[in-house]
Amino acid sequence: MKLLAISDHYIPSEFMQQGFSSLADLGVEVEVRRWEHPTLVDLQEANLAIEQGGPDAVTLPREVTDDVGGFDIVCMQFTPLASSFIQAAENLKVIGVLRGGTENVAVDFATERGIAVLNTPGRNARAVAECALGLILSEVRNIARSHATLKAGIWSRDYPNRAAIPELNEKTVGLVGYGSVGRLLAGYLQAMGSRIIAYDPFVVGDTAPAEMVDLDTLMRESDVISIHARLTAETQHLIGEQQLRLMKPTAVLVNTARSGLIDEQALVRVLQERAIMGAALDVFDVEPLPADHALLELDNVTIVPHISGSTIDAFRNSPKMMAGHLRRMLQGQSPLPIVNGIEPTLRV
Repeated sequence: MKLLAISDHYIPSEFMQQGFSSLADLGVEVEVRRWEHPTLVDLQEANLAIEQGGPDAVTLPREVTDDVGGFDIVCMQFTPLASSFIQAAENLKVIGVLRGGTENVAVDFATERGIAVLNTPGRNARAVAECALGLILSEVRNIARSHATLKAGIWSRDYPNRAAIPELNEKTVGLVGYGSVGRLLAGYLQAMGSRIIAYDPFVVGDTAPAEMVDLDTLMRESDVISIHARLTAETQHLIGEQQLRLMKPTAVLVNTARSGLIDEQALVRVLQERAIMGAALDVFDVEPLPADHALLELDNVTIVPHISGSTIDAFRNSPKMMAGHLRRMLQGQSPLPIVNGIEPTLRV
């Protein structure tokens, strides 16, 4: 049985080899090919093109696509698998995506061909949750702004929230989306003494420590709102101008999920008007952020360049997590993170 692992800038070949080596005792032969980019920015631009245009938006080099007909399993993180690749991989039975999103895979075509598509839910949940907490603290306590002014040779404590700098203890934090990231962040916030409320119409089971509420209630009651929902056609601009106008004037909004969940132009307007206290953002409608973007002119926003999920531990552990899913699959065990409803038939 042959597995093709396609590495990239974030998950290099050695991580792939280490992560999938645990399948050797099941007779899985692993070959690693590299999807190379000159710089990290080039990879990020390719990823954005794929997110917006699908897996056909970027063409893979021949050294990645040649002679793929003999592989039973293909695993990759950001590498696009278009229908042409899937069609050429005649023996392909399983595609393993080393992250939660699968927009880089022609899932519908794979489904037509009876190929199971697995993802890796929660693979960077801790990384994102920790970054979200850091952004919350940075925004409400002016950490990034203080750093920037001191580096510029200015000793200043004059910030937009100077009259009411809060602590998180006994403050209400609203989580929009209560999956792996939201639940981890809720635990961190509970330890800090926050009251936690959440909105997620798909949540099941015990939701402690969060109290589940509707979205309007969350927007009205929260001192801090942190976004952790998945972007779909239904959740595009889930937080629009109407929702933003429900927020307290002392509240802040944090987004480490997807930019499309928030109406970015509406957010800029409420920040310019100081209708809310501030925001902290890791994601944007256009990335890299244009030099003339309105967010760069604001003094009540903390912005970072899409870094929340990027930790060495998240990238190193992703192949290991997928290898665990594949081991269960090959041994006929469940559950498996199947995203297209096709039950894999590969067994040892």
